[in-house]
Amino acid sequence: MSGAGNGRPSALDGRTGLAVLVDPGRCRPDVAEELARRAAGEGAALLLLGNSFGEAPCADVARALRRGAGDAVPVVQFPATASQLVADVDAVLLLSLVSGRNPQYLIEEHVRAVPFFTRHRDVECISTAYVLVDGGRVTSVEAVSQTRPLPADKPELVTAHVRAAALIGMRATYLEAGSGAGRPVAPELVAAARLATSGPLLVGGGVRDVHGVRAARAAGADFVVVGTLFERESARAVRDLAMAARA
Repeated sequence: MSGAGNGRPSALDGRTGLAVLVDPGRCRPDVAEELARRAAGEGAALLLLGNSFGEAPCADVARALRRGAGDAVPVVQFPATASQLVADVDAVLLLSLVSGRNPQYLIEEHVRAVPFFTRHRDVECISTAYVLVDGGRVTSVEAVSQTRPLPADKPELVTAHVRAAALIGMRATYLEAGSGAGRPVAPELVAAARLATSGPLLVGGGVRDVHGVRAARAAGADFVVVGTLFERESARAVRDLAMAARA
């Protein structure tokens, strides 16, 4: 897979494991820098920057993540809106919420993102099918996007959505139960998504321990996304999560 159509390697190439999601609205730059340093030192594969609301400024936190991680771990933005995009990242997951039918998150934010990518051609754009799955409670992304998640017991619906996204050229897939979900994405759904696409597969929401990380990886996830859990746990717990994601 090439990056941004220009022959460069993609930020996701040759990587699997733990992806650490940093919320710029909840993490000061100095804390983000230390978190990135820890993540890189413990073997995390990816640093994601973003949240569901899109109101928090990201540039200072993005620069702090880069300082902390150095060249060891790519910094990839996970934007809620085009207005949140910043140039101080290696790549952007350009998300299309294919599980919903709200045009703002299917095409409108992408149109608004065009001037940014025209100005910043060195930032890789990774078209990503964003698939929200029922995690047992209403999450921020569900409320903000005003869309309903796919049922947790219908792997055939996940298959259809992920396959459709691949057919129209989306390069990556992100299965999301949502921040604060009551349960993670079921392994059956992860396996269904894995069979539907050959591109990078990220899985997040509701992952709270090494067992959840291992289950997602065993089912076929390339990256297991962990956010607030990573921030509050000890260095040993971080190490355990990263090791579980590499297994």
